[in-house]
Amino acid sequence: MMKPVVIGVAGGTGSGKTTVARRLVERFSDSVVYLEQDSYYRDQSHLTLEERAKTNYDHPLAFDNDLLLEHLRRLLRHEPVDKPVYDYKLHTRSRETVRLLPKDVIILEGILVLDDSRLRELMDIKIYVDTDADVRILRRIERDIKERGRTLDSVMEQYLNVVRPMHLQFVEPTKRYADLIIPEGGHNEVAINLLINQIDTCLRRNNSQPQ
Repeated sequence: MMKPVVIGVAGGTGSGKTTVARRLVERFSDSVVYLEQDSYYRDQSHLTLEERAKTNYDHPLAFDNDLLLEHLRRLLRHEPVDKPVYDYKLHTRSRETVRLLPKDVIILEGILVLDDSRLRELMDIKIYVDTDADVRILRRIERDIKERGRTLDSVMEQYLNVVRPMHLQFVEPTKRYADLIIPEGGHNEVAINLLINQIDTCLRRNNSQPQ
């Protein structure tokens, strides 16, 4: 059985990394499984809602990387996993899960997927999506207001006090681990085509190896 190809897609909030991941999902269709690091925020059901609301979602400790790593290893063994679903309004993990079946290509996407050496070691290709800060904050505002029910003031306060300093301290430094840096995300057609060609090469290589 062929070893799946693992692609890590990192970058700051609003950088376009999700667009890159979705372009790959479109290209490889039924052969790809998509793991978002955002689904693996730690369960906070033991805390009050007020305490949960103070969570720093841009710090490495906000993520349950142990569970993410376990699920990634299971998918590499061609075993299904039940991906958690995070409830941003309640600031904790919901009771729902999403069943993911093993595929030939695994895309692991999130702001800090390159921060954990255990995750990096399992990646065949490491991507960092690099976009100007002014573009990223505008995208963050639009997403948080439309999808997460936030106010403009709360988004701006969080960005200045948490998101920006965490990006500079933790996210930006992971760029050094990337095999490929993609400016402007999924709209960079040249970089996307290079990435697709590299994934195809990895798939052919893995398929030709003795089982």
